Amino acid sequence: MSRIKGSASRRTLLKWGLCGLGAAALTTVPKLVTAQGNIFGVKALTFNADDVGILNFALLLEELEAAFYAAVVQSGKITNPTELDYMRTLGAHEAEHVTFLRGVLGANATFATNQLSFNKPGLNAVLQDRETILNTAVSLEDTGVHAYNGAGPSLKNPTYLLAAGSIVSVEGRHAVGARALLQRPATELPSERKVSDAELVPELNPFKDRAYDELYTPKQIVAIVSSLNLLNNPITGALVA
Repeated sequence: MSRIKGSASRRTLLKWGLCGLGAAALTTVPKLVTAQGNIFGVKALTFNADDVGILNFALLLEELEAAFYAAVVQSGKITNPTELDYMRTLGAHEAEHVTFLRGVLGANATFATNQLSFNKPGLNAVLQDRETILNTAVSLEDTGVHAYNGAGPSLKNPTYLLAAGSIVSVEGRHAVGARALLQRPATELPSERKVSDAELVPELNPFKDRAYDELYTPKQIVAIVSSLNLLNNPITGALVA
C-alpha cells in the first residue's frame, strides 16, 4: 500500500457527506447479482494494518450491506409494505455510506464495486424467507457495530475516525429496527454474540455485555462475514491476519 496521499480536512469530509446524501436520491442501490468481478478471475481483497486498510475494510462491509438490501428488495420475499419500505431505507443508507467512504478515501480506495464477486448459492440461502432475511439483517448490522467500534482505537487520521464514528451510530439504529421487526431484544444477548468472552481481546474490551458493545478485531469480523458465504473474493492482508 502506498502511503496516504494527504489527509482530507474536516470541511472536505462534511462536503462528501452532503454530496452522498444528494447522490443517493439520484442513484440506485448496487445490483449484487451483476457484480461478478473481472474476467481474469476473482480479485483478492488485501487490507493493510493502517488507516487506509481500516477504512477500505469498512467500505467492504458497507458494500456487502448495500448489496444485501438490494437483493432483499428484488427478491419479493418481504411482502409487508412497512417492512419492505424499511429494507429500502436501510439499503439507501448503506449505499450512501459506500459513496461517503469512497469520497473520503478517494484514490486510496483499493477495490471497485464491480470487482466484488458475490456467491449466488450463499445469497439464495439468506433470501429464502422473511425470517431468514431479517435475521441476516440483524447479523450484518450488529457485526457492523462491532467492526467499527473495534477499528476505532486503531485509527490515527482524525478525518477517518470521524467518518467511522459518523456511520457506527447509524448501524446501531439499523440493528435495533431490524430486531424490532422480529420482536427480538434491542441489544444483543450474550448468547447471540458471534465472539465469546474468551475470544475477545481484553485491551479492546474493558467494558462488555448489554450496556456496552463489544469490540471485535478485523480477523473476527472476517470470520463472521465468511460464515454467511456471501462473498467469493479472498480477504487477505496484515489487518485481518
